[in-house]
Parts: sequence; C-alpha cells; structure tokens
Amino acid sequence: MNDSYLNFVNSPLGARVARSLGLPKPEVLRRYRADAPEFDGIVAVGAGPAPQLLDALADVVAHIGMTSVAHVSAGLWVPLANRHGLMTGRFEPADPATGSQARVRALVFDASGIESSAQLESLYTFFHDALRSLDKCGRIVVLGRPPEACANPRQWTAQRALEGVTRSLGKEARRGIAANLIYVSPGAESGIESTLRFFLSPRSAYVSGQVVRIGAAPGGIAQHFGQDFDWTQPLAGQRAVVTGAARGIGAAIANVLAAQGAHVIGIDIPSATDALDATLRQLGGTALALDIAAPETPAQIAAALDELGVDVFVHNAGITKDKTIAKMTEAAWRSVIDINLSAQERIDDALLEAGTLRDGGRIVCVSSISGIAGNMGQTNYAASKAGVIGRVQGMAPYLAARRITINAVAPGFIETQMTAKMPLALREAGRRMNSMSQGGQPADVAQTIAWLAHPGSAGVTGQVVRVCGQSLIGA
Repeated sequence: MNDSYLNFVNSPLGARVARSLGLPKPEVLRRYRADAPEFDGIVAVGAGPAPQLLDALADVVAHIGMTSVAHVSAGLWVPLANRHGLMTGRFEPADPATGSQARVRALVFDASGIESSAQLESLYTFFHDALRSLDKCGRIVVLGRPPEACANPRQWTAQRALEGVTRSLGKEARRGIAANLIYVSPGAESGIESTLRFFLSPRSAYVSGQVVRIGAAPGGIAQHFGQDFDWTQPLAGQRAVVTGAARGIGAAIANVLAAQGAHVIGIDIPSATDALDATLRQLGGTALALDIAAPETPAQIAAALDELGVDVFVHNAGITKDKTIAKMTEAAWRSVIDINLSAQERIDDALLEAGTLRDGGRIVCVSSISGIAGNMGQTNYAASKAGVIGRVQGMAPYLAARRITINAVAPGFIETQMTAKMPLALREAGRRMNSMSQGGQPADVAQTIAWLAHPGSAGVTGQVVRVCGQSLIGA
C-alpha cells in the first residue's frame, strides 16, 4: 500500500515544505535487497567494565565483513577533535582502502560486565560520543546478561536498566535508526551470530525497541556454523509450512523462506485456492487448500507431511470480527478464538504426536500488538493474540527436550489490503505512532520470522518480538 505522505516529504519539494513547516520527515528505510550488500561500513564498538562478549562480537563482525573500530571504553578509539581543538562528539573514521570518510552503520555496546548502577555511566560516555556519527537507517545493539541470571540484586538492577537505555535510544535516534537489546546467557556466547546478524542487517528495518534473550540451545546441543555455511541459504534442504499463505503477510513469509532455500508448503482456505496456487507456483512450493478450523484438518496436515516431515511451521492464518464486547455475537467470539488460537493448539498437538515436526524444528506464531496492549472493539482478537503469546511462553520448556523452539512475532501497523480499508485518520495514526513514523511492510514480518526459523537461532525460544517500528502503544 502506498504511503503518500512518506513519498511526498522525501521528494525535493516535499522535503523543503516539511522543513519550512516543521513537519516530521520519516526516513525511507533501508531494507534487505538481494542485489545490494547486506553488510557494509563500520561497526563502532563500546564496552562497559569487564566486558565478556567482545571476542564473540569480534568474530561475528569479521565474519560478516564489516570493519570494527573500538571506542575508548573498549580500549582503542578516542573521539576526534575539530580544527579548533574542540571535541566534536562525532566519529569520522577514514576507510582504510580509500582514505575517504566511512559510514558508521552500527553502534554495538557490550554491557555484559556491568554490575552496578554507577557503571551505567559507560553507556552514557559511548553513546554521547558516537550517536551523532551513526548513519541514517543505522543500527544500535546493546549486549547484556539476562537479569534473572545475575549473581546479586545490584547486578540484576543494572542489567535491567539496559532496557530503558536501549528503548530510549530507539526513540531519540530517529532517521530510521533501530535500537535493540540482546541478553546473552552465560554459556550461550557461541550462539549469537544469527541474532546479531539479523539486528545489524537491513532485514530488521522495522524491528526496534525489542529485548531478545539468547539461552543455551534446547536439549543442550549447540550448533556451530563454519566459514562454509551459506548464510544466504540457511534453510536449504528444509521444509516449511505457512498457514494463511495465499496473500498478504502469509505470501511474504512464504517468499522469504523460499528465498532462503526452504521448500514451502502453503495452507489456506479452499475459497483462496486460486491465489494460493499462484503464490506457491512461483516459489516451486506445494499448496494445500484446507480450512484450519475444521476438526479433521490437523490429521490431514500431519498425513500430508508425514512421509518427509517438516522443519519449520509458521502459524500465520487469522481473522478479525471486530465489535465492542457488548455488541459482539457469540459466534464472532468463538470463530476468532478458534481460528486464531485453538486451531494452532490442535495442529501442533497432531504434528508433535505424530513426530511430523522434526526434532530441532521451529514453530513461529503470528501474534499482534493488540495481544499486548489490547484494542477497542477487539476483545476477541486481542484475547486470541495474547493467548498465542501464552502458548509460546508455556510450550517452550516442554519442547526443549526435542530441541524445538517456539516464538512469536507481534506485528504493529503493516501496509496490507486490510489496513488499506481503515478510515484515513486511523490509518495515519497507525503509521505515525511509532519511532519510524511509518507503517511496516509484510516483508518486515517475514524477515523476522526467517530469523527465528534459522538453524542458528536455536537459543532463542519462548519469546515475543514486536515488528512495529517501536510502536508508542503497548509495552
């Protein structure tokens, strides 16, 4: 769907009008493109006292081909002075190959060793010096330790404070810059590459203000990826199922998973057969016209997949039937809960019982910020999407023995046919009430799901990641 305001203020005339009237100017986000470098420029690295993740961070940065330069807090870099001898507060390094000014694409801070509130000042020092040097559509990543894994209350307090810093940075930085926090459990250092790649990449363009925990891989088996691993085709040889795949977000998910090497099986209702066939035909995938709410469907899915099994299952299908609860019919309540939530439970039960979902597999569920913040006229929808979050958190420990992860994405305002039908005022409010001041694209949801489906994301489970541009509504 076209965002006329975004397009206008990024035109030469519109930019002048926006400046003269003081209007907000959302940045055209730098999203992943197969024909453009995924990683380039410089990563400026900072650290608090006794950092514990710098070695793992350095390995990832070297592996993806970016240039890392360390701030004085990490032992090397000191801010440059201008020609008057005054500290500029900007970082303007020269590209070693050309001698020209290089772009700072990302700021990464290792806060893993911070053990007291007084030590939080190291974050101030780094970001005070470096933030203004960050290129538009840049990335801010803070690395810490999960508070619940801390040795004492003071350390817990300091590590929990990182959430406030990171989320505030996401709102202050503007210019399409995203800020996220990664908590790395002790012993999980070798499992950070998939997650760090995602948050440094254009693939995470609309994900900001999020907190992700990386734990030891379920089942205690870590998967290592050497130089010969193809990070552009991480799902090669795998089979992935996407429900609601005929169009919109579901079709985008199918496209991204197929682009990463998976054979995609798309499921949608029989009335959407033509659209489903067209989507899957382009991807060389398989179409299954099934109503996920029908009682016989879980067994039919398991039977259709049984011979070869499945590695990734994405629960995307869902409906809305909006009314205030006083005016909502019982049928509207039941159908939304059944399709959006209960059907997921039935399908997973059937696949797990039959062993169709392979050990080491991935389950990714599509929730919504409505399930986090609630929404007027959507008690049924919000209940179903909050229930999805409950499923993810409740099932993760039970699936760990089979090394299966389960996570959810919670989209905010995404530009789809559904949001195109919203009244103009509500549509504009949905677009602008986030740190990016614009709506997301279906591909933003799909790329986030692909990260959670990645073989290297084995330590990420039981979590909910919002794809909302850091929405100002909700937690």
